[in-house]
Amino acid sequence: MKKHNISKVVFVTMLVFMLLTWILPAAYYSGEYVEQERIQMGLFDLFNYPLTALSYFGYIALFVILVGGFYGILYKIPAYRIFLDDIVEKLKGKEKVVLAIIVIINALIVSICGFQFGLALFVPFIISLVLLMGYDKMVAAFVTVGSIIAGLIGTTYANSNIGILTSTFSLNFDYQIGVRFVILAVAIVLVIFNMLTYIKRNESEIKIEKKVIKKSAHSTAPAEKIIEKKDVVSKKTSAKKTTSKGSKTTSRGSKNSSASRTRKNNNKAALKEEDIIVVKETLVKNNEFVPHPVNVKKTTLPIAILFGLLLVLFVVAFIPWGDSGFKVKLFDDATKGFQTMKIFGFPLFAKIFGTVNAFGNWNITDMFLPMALVIGLLAFIYNISFDDIFDGFKKGARIALTPASIVLLLYSILVLVTYHPFQMTIYHFVLGLTKGFNVATTAIVSMLAGLFNSDATYSFQSVAPYYASLVNAKNYGVSAVIFQSMYGLSMLVAPTSLVLMGILSYLDISYKAWLKNIWKLFVEIFVILFIVFIILAI
Repeated sequence: MKKHNISKVVFVTMLVFMLLTWILPAAYYSGEYVEQERIQMGLFDLFNYPLTALSYFGYIALFVILVGGFYGILYKIPAYRIFLDDIVEKLKGKEKVVLAIIVIINALIVSICGFQFGLALFVPFIISLVLLMGYDKMVAAFVTVGSIIAGLIGTTYANSNIGILTSTFSLNFDYQIGVRFVILAVAIVLVIFNMLTYIKRNESEIKIEKKVIKKSAHSTAPAEKIIEKKDVVSKKTSAKKTTSKGSKTTSRGSKNSSASRTRKNNNKAALKEEDIIVVKETLVKNNEFVPHPVNVKKTTLPIAILFGLLLVLFVVAFIPWGDSGFKVKLFDDATKGFQTMKIFGFPLFAKIFGTVNAFGNWNITDMFLPMALVIGLLAFIYNISFDDIFDGFKKGARIALTPASIVLLLYSILVLVTYHPFQMTIYHFVLGLTKGFNVATTAIVSMLAGLFNSDATYSFQSVAPYYASLVNAKNYGVSAVIFQSMYGLSMLVAPTSLVLMGILSYLDISYKAWLKNIWKLFVEIFVILFIVFIILAI
């Protein structure tokens, strides 16, 4: 696999867009379509726009780095690896069902809560589980990228993603909600189907490293390693064979091994016979995705509780409770009461915590404090030294630098197309091919808007106001469904997709390899969506 593939793809994309600023005239919509002269992008702008992106969107790149540091510290806590191993052991034999459940949960969170990039907080955890269950990195990408994109395609209540559409088209919060849930369900089913198809197609080709560990000791320290193209059979606890002289020889997986080869099963995470567990780990470079094995006993209850609380907080905090969503005043009132509460006439809590957003109005930066509290508590509970905390954070942050840089470059492209609005010229041409509402032209401009503007808000802002001026209001609901679904679909393959390119760069999967394995899923969803759109239009 070529090094820095994703960085090259993103940079080439930026150069192509730069070239388009020299070819296409700029245009904008302000009550009417206004065409301008070409606004060419210069070479100095290649370096200036990342700085502009840093000033506007640097907090998102910082979030990625902090997530890397968060897991770097976790990797210093032996109980975290034991926690992962315990989960893998308990899920033994149910791995594919668990993968499907993860896809469903992630998709629902994105669909209802939005802030899909915030799920980066849990992506390394999910990837570690997938790899420890014996699957390869492409499966991990299917589970993470696929689930998030399914949630985007079938967005339901996530106001952070559809707010521009509801305001531009003057739609209710729950417009076409039944249709959107159907689209969500179809996208989830197709992601799971294609993921399982990939697993079945490649299960005999995945390279596996088998590590023999003792269940009673919670140890993942390898007694031996076997590298094979295909699965080999687990050892029995009775693998010791007594010779005629009374001596014992232990099977080592060699040609003379006495361990019986019972069956092939390349995607099972663990095989057990009595008290010996065989855990399969996908070979990963520098062990970046899975913590190092440990040979100690540690309770995992604190990790389980705090991780669970962090996930619940994430979901509750990002559900649109307020005026722009479910019209629930509880959290707004509670937050106001918390900030105005006084102890002996002094607003103690307001001074300690500073500005606190009510649940439903949180953004990525609001997760910084909970992340710090969780990792601080875990470090205290497990008696991790400050030096280990610092070293772990530094190592994790260094690994996260590449995805963070990709994010920053993608936002630089967003700055480029904003400062040089050649995209409006393209929208004007495509929408001019037909008169009024048309499913095909609406779908095309929706996908193009996603390609040019990786962020949903900017994507819809770039074309929705102009589009609304051309289409009858009775078609606004259907148009909004098309916009949100096709934007989400474009994020499955676009080289400007924040989620896609960020996760691929983290996993070191080439863009070409992703397209090779995902194109059928893309076509399937595309066809189903068009059928749904045509039915709605009729």
